Amino acid sequence: MIVSRELVGASVQPIILSILNQQDSYGYAIIKKVKRYSFGALEWKDGSLYPVLHRMEDEGLIESYWQETETGRRRKYYRIKDAGHSQLEIEKRQWLHVDAVLAHLWGLQPRITG
Repeated sequence: MIVSRELVGASVQPIILSILNQQDSYGYAIIKKVKRYSFGALEWKDGSLYPVLHRMEDEGLIESYWQETETGRRRKYYRIKDAGHSQLEIEKRQWLHVDAVLAHLWGLQPRITG
């Protein structure tokens, strides 16, 4: 399945926040998780992920830190901040609302009401 660029763009931030809400992670691992969770439908590239991570860091939603790996290499990790948790809750409600509207219009069982 091919997902439109517009839909992918709109979903990047809530996906990143959701992944970081589970545990701290680094860019390449985030890319791999997105591909795995989407069953290959979403394939992000480094060049598109890192500008979003930097923007989210500038906005105070996430923060980065360096950690040494088992091999001695340093890797930049990202973690969600309190503002990111708040934003994730807002985005969850928005996505669930849109999902309910589309489910209703398509004659499917909506997941939320109200």
